[in-house]
Amino acid sequence: MGPLQDICVAIDDHKSETAVFVNGKFCKDLKYAEAKDFFFSGLQNPGNTDNRVGSNVTTVNVDQIPSLNTLSISLARIDYALYGQNSSHTHPRGTEILVVVDGSLLVGFVTSNTENRLFTKVLNKGDVFVFPIGLIHFQFNVGHSNALAFAALSSQNAGVITIADTVFGSDPSINPDFLAKAFQLDKNIVEDLQKKFE
Repeated sequence: MGPLQDICVAIDDHKSETAVFVNGKFCKDLKYAEAKDFFFSGLQNPGNTDNRVGSNVTTVNVDQIPSLNTLSISLARIDYALYGQNSSHTHPRGTEILVVVDGSLLVGFVTSNTENRLFTKVLNKGDVFVFPIGLIHFQFNVGHSNALAFAALSSQNAGVITIADTVFGSDPSINPDFLAKAFQLDKNIVEDLQKKFE
């Protein structure tokens, strides 16, 4: 179902007499909306890829642009160092469409159980790929330099579940005996992985 009004600019002040709760956010009274509620600056700046996966995602969702509330769209800039990756993850609330601006990326997604079919493709500058809502997907820089892509998502806040971080870095930790059996790994390997994701 679509929005029932033109705009619903999100605000944090839920105690305001002019606030109305719509789609998980409180909305400011339309007469108080301003141009700055529709604006974000900063996507021209590369993200810091000096981390364990060699990538950085700069999100632009309802938390950065309050007017995205109820509009079912958001954006991200993804920077990749040489051999950097946007690790296996899923967006539980949004389909993603990705366009490569610079470099070459190996991208893919896996369908749900029981088929678990992998769809993968190498993308170059100007190529576009779609990741269906909720499916595990990834991007890996296979070029010879840094890479840059932009993604649009069909949600004001698509959410993200990074598989390795979620499984091995949960708080509190998932029982290592359980994970050892689920992944068919030695318990010591699981415990070592959990330490890396603390």
